[in-house]
Amino acid sequence: MASTPRFVSNPQLPIIKKGYLGNKMIGAEYCNGEELYEPSFGTVIKWQLSENPQKEEKKTDTWVPEVVDCTAFLQSQDEGLVWLGHASFLLRVAGKTLLFDPVLYSSLGLRHRHPLPCRPEDLTGLDYLLLSHGHRDHLDEKSVKLLARQNPQLRAFGPLGMARLVRGMARNLPVQEAGWWQQFDLGPEAPFELFYLPASHWHRRGLFDMNRVLWGSFLLRLPDGRTIYFMGDTAMGGHFEEIEKQFGPLDIVLLPIGAYKPPYMMQLSHVNPHEAAKAANLLRAGHLVPMHYGTFDLSDEPASEPIRELQLVANGQMLRGELHVPAVGQVLRWAEWE
Repeated sequence: MASTPRFVSNPQLPIIKKGYLGNKMIGAEYCNGEELYEPSFGTVIKWQLSENPQKEEKKTDTWVPEVVDCTAFLQSQDEGLVWLGHASFLLRVAGKTLLFDPVLYSSLGLRHRHPLPCRPEDLTGLDYLLLSHGHRDHLDEKSVKLLARQNPQLRAFGPLGMARLVRGMARNLPVQEAGWWQQFDLGPEAPFELFYLPASHWHRRGLFDMNRVLWGSFLLRLPDGRTIYFMGDTAMGGHFEEIEKQFGPLDIVLLPIGAYKPPYMMQLSHVNPHEAAKAANLLRAGHLVPMHYGTFDLSDEPASEPIRELQLVANGQMLRGELHVPAVGQVLRWAEWE
């Protein structure tokens, strides 16, 4: 007998979207919006047994992102945004330092194709750790342990189900959970607002935890109304228009563009560069910073293809926002952007 759906949220946090009941669950699994999505092993096996039509092109494409040292920025108090590779960003804003989805070390099946722009030991003075979801290319146990150890003041924020997962990595790291369309509680002296918003994705780290942890995206809103949106991992979906409707045109969007081939394997998990551009336009984004490419070999497309395709879209005047393509470790002075 099928389980009766239920709707869940963090009862201690406000829901900001009128009429939203909470995240739908069927049994112990979070739904991807209204539908339960469970990627099948059969699709993975088909992928592993199939020939990549771009195999030779991928083999000869040895491009890697440029890397510049960001240690001096870490030791300063300047505001700025730094891409650490893949989906990891360090953001300093309003006197706070935030770190998104840190994966500082290589592990089995996840080998960095380029070095970090700093030593992991230099990531101190962090205030907030933002964890979009539980996949291993976004949530690395060794990284979380190190960051919690050398940042005793650190507080983590993530989706429903994340606290139990993180407790197994860093028992004393406080984790505040939120469902979609909820605002985190940063305390009475918070210098900005932080929201957890939808994404079209799924969760799995082991054999028996399918969709036991929610997934999503983050939006930060400053007192002057400026917004910074971290899209996380997502496929195309109606949530982009809903987010724009709720928050208006977004100022800065951190935009995933890689790991999209073969489409039968990836299209319900990730956006390709053209879909990412469409999503940015739906969000009416003013500035775009691409991510989720160049660091790990996760899919069939050649390493340089995602950024080349996005730049073609931008050069064709099909992006309403301004595209910024930083080197890994380059400091983006986002506060100066018009």
